[in-house]
Amino acid sequence: MTKTKAPQNTSYDIVIVGGAIMGSSAAWFLSDDKDFDGTVLVVEKDPSYEFSSTMHTNSCMRQQFSSPLNVRISQFAADFVKNLPRYMGNDSRVPNLSIQSFGYMYLADNADFADVLRQNQIIQNAAGAATQLMTPEQIKAAYPFYNVDDIVLGSINTVDEGFWDATAVFDWWRRSARERGVEYVQNEVVAMTKNAAGTQVESVTLKSGDVIACGKVLNASGPRAVETAKMIGVTIPVEPRKRYSWVFSAEKPLDRDLPLTIDPSGVHVRENGGGTYQAGGHTDIDPAVAYDDFHMDHSLWENHIWPILATRIPQFEAIKVQSEWTGHYSYNTLDQNAITGPHSEVENFFFLNGFSGHGLQQSPAMGRGTAELMVHGAYKTLDLSPFHFDRLAQNRPIIEKAII
Repeated sequence: MTKTKAPQNTSYDIVIVGGAIMGSSAAWFLSDDKDFDGTVLVVEKDPSYEFSSTMHTNSCMRQQFSSPLNVRISQFAADFVKNLPRYMGNDSRVPNLSIQSFGYMYLADNADFADVLRQNQIIQNAAGAATQLMTPEQIKAAYPFYNVDDIVLGSINTVDEGFWDATAVFDWWRRSARERGVEYVQNEVVAMTKNAAGTQVESVTLKSGDVIACGKVLNASGPRAVETAKMIGVTIPVEPRKRYSWVFSAEKPLDRDLPLTIDPSGVHVRENGGGTYQAGGHTDIDPAVAYDDFHMDHSLWENHIWPILATRIPQFEAIKVQSEWTGHYSYNTLDQNAITGPHSEVENFFFLNGFSGHGLQQSPAMGRGTAELMVHGAYKTLDLSPFHFDRLAQNRPIIEKAII
């Protein structure tokens, strides 16, 4: 049976439902806002985060998106990671981090997708990203290990694209937020009570039985976001989708860093260091799954992932799997982009949901923007309003062409 702990108080200015990367980012940025002196409660059902999307991530970031706003969101993430001590008040305990910028390599095997890469590069370059297009001959010269017989065009950016230590950032957000007075409690929000007009959440009820009055509520529930939204009578298009990962060693390691390569099949693989590599993918049929379904489909590796890897990189014909796991995307079925901002009627209920696999790299900008909106009623930095909840009711998707 899940342990629960009662909060220290019976009322908080802001209650955050979910303490993984998004909830903790918002909590930390709230604590960092000099104009905010309110109380914050973060309610997390599993403080080990064992099954959270945060702990099952590739921990990579990229700027190769088709939306200028998504590009800028990742650019802030890169700056935040590379300057973590400065952002955290020059705390001498905070580590200096870097980005292992091996880049992302998108491979197109047909003219239509090649055109998409060309269009995306224009957008990315205009936003300040260093994306370059590569012919098959150029790809082969720079990365001789690829089989490019079927490739029409490639797209790569080796500036601030690659692996970063998301766990370190996550840990310091939680640690610093707590030191500044944010309260984390192991518990679960099971119900919400609105005022008579239905325009405000007045309190949340916890699994422990405690009823907590609140000024604002933030839904940062990851794949379970729809369950939290239902508590105010709202359905959002977010569901858990399985994503599989494998770490493997190669009998003949590559002689240079492997970019995070997105094969035309959708299978992706990247450098992991020390002669090891990390691959990821999913089944062709990609349904929503139960929240506790982390069953590994072992046949997927043998029948789908490995054959594709060995075809694209022949040196991967002889490899050995070292570890494997299943995680969940918080998948937004409307447009695979974030759902943020306040509810259109329950005005003190905010969303931070549906990141569809790029949540970690978006967490600095999304946490900062959400804190700005909750404290000031407006964005002070990046305008994230295109991602607001109201686009759902208006059926106004934001089409992002660069989803993995």
